[in-house]
Amino acid sequence: MIKVVRGNPTPEELAAALAVVQARAAVTAAESAGTGGPAAPEGWSDPSRIARTAGQRPGPRAWARSYWPV
Repeated sequence: MIKVVRGNPTPEELAAALAVVQARAAVTAAESAGTGGPAAPEGWSDPSRIARTAGQRPGPRAWARSYWPV
């Protein structure tokens, strides 16, 4: 369900917004149907990529390397 919480869209504006939402939903459904499950995470969010680099020692930006993205 989509609810307009602010403003007064014209019927054309509302139809355009709904078309975008429906198109995105169709793409997502096609992607999940083609792979048989949820899409694999991107490489940049893989926690193992942080551990691949050698020589990680504490330093001024050590806190930034300690975060494991999901």
